[in-house]
Amino acid sequence: MLIGHNVEDGVLHLEIRRDLDISSRAAATLEIEMLLFTHRPYDRVRVQLPTMDPSPASLSVLARARRLCGLRGVPLAVVGPPVRDDRLANHPSVVREA
Repeated sequence: MLIGHNVEDGVLHLEIRRDLDISSRAAATLEIEMLLFTHRPYDRVRVQLPTMDPSPASLSVLARARRLCGLRGVPLAVVGPPVRDDRLANHPSVVREA
């Protein structure tokens, strides 16, 4: 699966799990279309990108999701990747289990 998902409080959360290339673009688009149709009704859709600099194929999939949401009158929000700060792991205030 190229797209992860869950529904929480009326929001369909979609996650593009890796930056897409031309060969995975169509499959990811179909997955998103299926999820949008399967998990109705929802109040809005949130798409999480895998990187701060997504590939053209990832942006193409995002544009298709935007179009599909627009046709249904559902707001779409786009967020960047989760912040992973390795410096935090070595911080002295972080409690580690023995």
